[in-house]
Amino acid sequence: MKKILEIANLSVGYEKEKYVLKRVNLSVFEHDFLGIIGPNGGGKTTLLKSIMGLVSPSEGTVAFYKDGQACSNLNIGYMPQINQVDKKFPISVEEVIISGLTQPKGFFKKYSAAQKAKVELVASQMGLQDLLKKPIGALSGGQLQRALLGRSIVDDPDLLILDEPNSYVDKKFESDFYKILNEVNKNTTIILVSHDIGTVVSLVKNIACVNEGLHYHEGANVSSEWLEKSYSYPIEIVGHGHVDNLPRRVLHSHEGCDCCKEE
Repeated sequence: MKKILEIANLSVGYEKEKYVLKRVNLSVFEHDFLGIIGPNGGGKTTLLKSIMGLVSPSEGTVAFYKDGQACSNLNIGYMPQINQVDKKFPISVEEVIISGLTQPKGFFKKYSAAQKAKVELVASQMGLQDLLKKPIGALSGGQLQRALLGRSIVDDPDLLILDEPNSYVDKKFESDFYKILNEVNKNTTIILVSHDIGTVVSLVKNIACVNEGLHYHEGANVSSEWLEKSYSYPIEIVGHGHVDNLPRRVLHSHEGCDCCKEE
């Protein structure tokens, strides 16, 4: 497998001598589907910002690779948490999705017919083909979430980053949502942050627990004791694999995971 991302000895702090992330190491490979879990304030969002270059590390490096060769950057698709979006902003569903495309060059910027056709195709995948001209303020939470997902995948990114993507996914679209992610994963590496642990352990290929440090769980095997302690759910509910056609997974215990210690 070819590496697409390597994080080495990464430490990030917003205050002097106070770290949100400390000595984090992580390698992500092509076609991986990595789930990131951990307690609130543990550094999950800071890790995403570090990957996207939105915060500068205090120490360590974030390196990208394409076709096995080091490169300066990747085409990254990003789906933010829905509460970060201003629904009063005057923009249509079509404009949201098309904004995910690489911007045309030149003074008169026009998208090609092929790009516009791609937007229509993605809107259809999202079940939004009849809402393209609607302002985002007229959408339900689930519809807006679908528009944001469409924006994040329309440019066929090398790496897709999803921050709490299933927070507002409507039940009618939920099964299609996960099918789309599985289809995208055939050509795109995915990193997904979620508090919906049942979905994470059912869907992803590997898991990283983040709580200042990072512990990697190959095969998405995480401690049932840690899940129960951290999320206060019986493990029968947490790991139920409730989405049709997603496998159930037995959660195994592990040793030496810093993020499983009490804060």
